Amino acid sequence: MKYPTMLLLVLLASSCGKKPEAASETTDSPGALAETTEKAQAPASAPNEVILSAEEQRLGGIQVGAISRRALGQGLKVNGVLDVPPDQLASVSTPLGGFVDRTALLQGTRVRKGEVLATIRNPDFAQLQQDYLETRSQLTYAKAEYERQAELYRQEVAPQKNFQRAQAEYQGLQAKSEAQAARLRASGLPVGGTIVTTAALRAPVSGFVKSVNVTVGQSVTPTDVLFEIVDPEHLHVELTVFEKDVPQLHKNQLVRFTLSNDPPGTERTARVYLISRAISDERTVRVHAHLDQEDHALLPGTFVRAIIETNRATVPTVPEKAVVQFEGRHYIYMANKQAGRYRMVEVQPGVSEDGYTAIQLPANAMADSARLVLEGAYSLLAKMKNNEAEEE
Repeated sequence: MKYPTMLLLVLLASSCGKKPEAASETTDSPGALAETTEKAQAPASAPNEVILSAEEQRLGGIQVGAISRRALGQGLKVNGVLDVPPDQLASVSTPLGGFVDRTALLQGTRVRKGEVLATIRNPDFAQLQQDYLETRSQLTYAKAEYERQAELYRQEVAPQKNFQRAQAEYQGLQAKSEAQAARLRASGLPVGGTIVTTAALRAPVSGFVKSVNVTVGQSVTPTDVLFEIVDPEHLHVELTVFEKDVPQLHKNQLVRFTLSNDPPGTERTARVYLISRAISDERTVRVHAHLDQEDHALLPGTFVRAIIETNRATVPTVPEKAVVQFEGRHYIYMANKQAGRYRMVEVQPGVSEDGYTAIQLPANAMADSARLVLEGAYSLLAKMKNNEAEEE
């Protein structure tokens, strides 16, 4: 009975001796020790912070720099259209009524001043030319009679009243002839020569045909507008400004505008030259601005979005790509002193110009000494949102 008891005691002692050794092996394992140390040294990030390794910063194209101060314009956002001055827009009508005999014009056709737009047929044209030719014939006789009476009066052979009567008749026919000739020219009819029943309707200005309101065979009157011609050589911007904003306007203000068909980033400039003094029923005022650079490819009536600069000030600015938008708010990323750690800061963006945006920083951020992410801000935003998704 002694031997089994002694064997049991030896086994129990052996078992108790092995347990501390196993625990020691588990605790002293190199992998476990490194893992425990790494967890203890890993920095914890705040909800509005993101931490990147050196490799992640390189792949994300992170570039850090200082906030710059630039002179940017602050102004009114308005809408308008491209328009032409009244002397560059012509409505063409026929001086005399008739029927459209021929026209080959289409909308958008370019015409030169004096070019024939259409021919108008009217039998009464023949009567106008006949009257002129008859007057010219009478004028020839009246001139000869006037010269004869003048010679007789000089020789004291004929009384003075005969000379005066011939002189009045000659001058009257001369005035009548000139008036008839002017009417023929205005109507597009030949002055003298062969009598015709068609008149040429010519372009009063050079430009493009804006509208064609007639067809061949149509009856027209002097009050009908047959064609509209626009000369786009001197387009201007016509803007609509609300009554309350008029006191901020003055001549020569800079206008920055874009067209709906312009490529992204394209911006054009103009200068205010006229501010209307009449307020419309919609409580708005028309403002006209001359283009700084003429562009013959522009079309009248094109819709524009514009900013009238009312003030130009030096403000803190960042590149446009440094500002990220998330859930309707705007943010930038500030670089902490510890490398690889970036903090999201909400800002109020202002006017944008030449690739830079004015921002209003919180009171606790120093605009002149702050270091922020100039490039790669959206990479940080994506990293932050991925971290939040993993935690959930």
